[in-house]
Amino acid sequence: MKKIAILFSGTGTNFEYICKNMHKNDIEIVVALTNNPNAGGIEVAKRYDIPLEIIDSKNYKIREEFDKEVVKTLLNYNFDFVVLAGFMRILTPYFTDNLKAINLHPSLLPRHKGLRAIERSYEDEFDDGGVSVHFVTSELDGGEIILQKSVKKQGLTFDEYYNIIRKIEKEALKEAILILIKEG
Repeated sequence: MKKIAILFSGTGTNFEYICKNMHKNDIEIVVALTNNPNAGGIEVAKRYDIPLEIIDSKNYKIREEFDKEVVKTLLNYNFDFVVLAGFMRILTPYFTDNLKAINLHPSLLPRHKGLRAIERSYEDEFDDGGVSVHFVTSELDGGEIILQKSVKKQGLTFDEYYNIIRKIEKEALKEAILILIKEG
């Protein structure tokens, strides 16, 4: 059985999707960690009886000090890799050098790294947008791409495009996890 750690910052919709859909694939979520003590995903962890760690990033003025605490905490658990599922932090080399992690990003990388990716993708000159799952490196949204899913934008309102992106990002994250598990 493969074991993963999940990091999240917000409502936990991607986290919950993984909980609902990955148990049948011999995957165990051994810990969930959030940087936001008010994150909705906390309830997801409780509902699925997943060990939960809360490390409030607001208590750390230096980004690397926060990352050191996250790494130290996660290393108390036995897992194969970390899944960033809506973890809204830019990670330092301390994190990326010590943990194997993947991230979901709502654009076709290398386009639109960083914030507001869905909006920027919708407004750009390309006929398609989409989502990417990639390895986490010290370069923001710059790691090797594991998979991408694209969406044709023609004829879609922004709300329609947004909703499609939010739907396929969950599927993409699941597929990327399965790819990594098969690779060993």
